[in-house]
Amino acid sequence: QVQLVESGGGLVQPGGSLRLSCAASGSIFNINRMGWYRQAPGKQRELVAVITGGLNPIYVDSVKGRFTISRDKNTVDLQMRSLKPEDTAVYLCNAEIFDGRRVSDYWGQGTQVTVSS
Repeated sequence: QVQLVESGGGLVQPGGSLRLSCAASGSIFNINRMGWYRQAPGKQRELVAVITGGLNPIYVDSVKGRFTISRDKNTVDLQMRSLKPEDTAVYLCNAEIFDGRRVSDYWGQGTQVTVSS
């Protein structure tokens, strides 16, 4: 059993910063990929940023230069700066994890980020 638990969402004014954190726990042999998605009301879920193995992180164009993803063992953080109202969404942690028998995709419960004055 694997769990992803997110923290760090909240309300922030435009131009402000927030840091999201996601910790994976449980039957983990290896984590292939960790990242963040977001879903705004009425919109499709979109990839925000992802780290795969030792490769460079990948970001959606709209957050490049403002968001930074980092990973330390079983934790992935998303530092968000210069936040805009259009960044408002539920942010979900995602990880591809090998538990020793199979590779599976896991999701956190989501954390709300609201950017508003």
